[in-house]
Amino acid sequence: MATYNREAAVAYAQKWWNSYNPRFPMFDVDCTNYISQCLFAGGAPMRGQPNRERGWWLSNETWSLSWSTPHSLRWYLAGSTKGLQATQVNSPDQLIPGDLIFYDFQGDGRYDHSTIVTSVQNGVPYVNAHTNNSRNRYWSYEDSYAHTPRTKYIFFHIKDKF
Repeated sequence: MATYNREAAVAYAQKWWNSYNPRFPMFDVDCTNYISQCLFAGGAPMRGQPNRERGWWLSNETWSLSWSTPHSLRWYLAGSTKGLQATQVNSPDQLIPGDLIFYDFQGDGRYDHSTIVTSVQNGVPYVNAHTNNSRNRYWSYEDSYAHTPRTKYIFFHIKDKF
């Protein structure tokens, strides 16, 4: 059984928040690729290759949809019972460093963005992200051009044992 190393995931998030690790592909919309790299740095096991629509993985210049797309990673985490797993929680104050937040800015049920919690101060999570690179940003993204009054969130606590 593998263990999720939250400190390693957060250290990776802090190291690469404003640049790109050349060992991984880079996308125009890079948020979930970056989050996946953080999870992998924390020891999350890949599984499901070569089927792009199953599992969570990166290999030989191809990858699962859940590696690179916020909506796909959100659904993967909601249903995964092997490998990388998470529990959906009700509020951001239930998150700790290494956990994830997904954003549906339009409120249409399709999640557009993902972040990793890098710190919690007075019960409030702060996050890192790519696409519009952010470091230690207040979790709600209310200051983002993408935020709307319809914005919805999903909060995932990454399980510590895989």
